[in-house]
Amino acid sequence: MQQENSSSDAGYGAADALEAAPAPVKTARPKPGERRVQVLQTLAAMLETPKGEKITTAALAARLEVSEAALYRHFASKAQMFEGLIEFIEQTIFGLINQISAQDQDGVTQARAIVLMLLGFAEKNPGMTRVLTGEALVGEHERLQERMNQLLDRIEASLRQVLRLACAQGTLPETFDANSRANLLVSYVLGRWHRFAKSGFKRSPVEGAEPQVAALLR
Repeated sequence: MQQENSSSDAGYGAADALEAAPAPVKTARPKPGERRVQVLQTLAAMLETPKGEKITTAALAARLEVSEAALYRHFASKAQMFEGLIEFIEQTIFGLINQISAQDQDGVTQARAIVLMLLGFAEKNPGMTRVLTGEALVGEHERLQERMNQLLDRIEASLRQVLRLACAQGTLPETFDANSRANLLVSYVLGRWHRFAKSGFKRSPVEGAEPQVAALLR
């Protein structure tokens, strides 16, 4: 249990690095790269609004108290801003998956920890959840959804790998279908993410998840 908690804590610390970026300051010119982080921080915060209205660059610029032209000095388009969020999500999630794999050699334990980490990441980062589900990407450039689909495929591949490891270790039977079960686990995570977002971030994706994940790994 201690190892899984360490993974979760690491994920929250990585996410907080974006969330805790310095707020815009009128009296001092931002350092190089700092404004980019502020833009992504503000975009993520705006995605946390329960109604989920479409975010415009005008609204984003107004929140930051800068001109739209100032935004485009750091990002060529709104699509690039979303790509920045997706890159953050990718780095955090797969960094945590690597930590989980290094901390515990048991395949079933790894699979369980990965699924719970994915749910915990969404709970900690509600705005990012709307990116993970694709809701925030509706009407944006199609390459963004393609990149999210690739991220989900990579998550499924990671789960498939640890489930095959569990079969090789004998903690799961040789007849266990790692391919279909990995797909089922990703579908379960997606369902929890969608419910969390559609509830206005009121229905915790983590609540009651442990016994459900255990049942999916039998």
